[in-house]
Amino acid sequence: MRALIPTILMAALAVVFLVAGAINISGRGTVKADFARWGFPDGFNLVCGGLELVGVALLLSPSTRFWGLALLGVIMAGAIFSLLRHREPVSHLAPAFAIAALLALAAIALSANSFLAALS
Repeated sequence: MRALIPTILMAALAVVFLVAGAINISGRGTVKADFARWGFPDGFNLVCGGLELVGVALLLSPSTRFWGLALLGVIMAGAIFSLLRHREPVSHLAPAFAIAALLALAAIALSANSFLAALS
């Protein structure tokens, strides 16, 4: 039961970043234009999407979850910085902060679960 919450959080994050990575790689909608508007070079959406998919892969194994959370946390920090720097509307910021909060909760749950396992 103790591992259920971290597992649910990891699964939710995996789905979110799987979708985000696929959208970034596909360049659908305004993705390419948004990356250009934020000052990133052509093809940076592919780099970002690829790193998101690597983060998802790392989340799937308990032995690499920490690294997946760390990688995805850095990606989200960069995304939030870019959104704030370019004064994006709340409609763009709210999902980014929600995903960052989910990442933080997952990291806390993973740490708490590891701590409790060590006490057992």
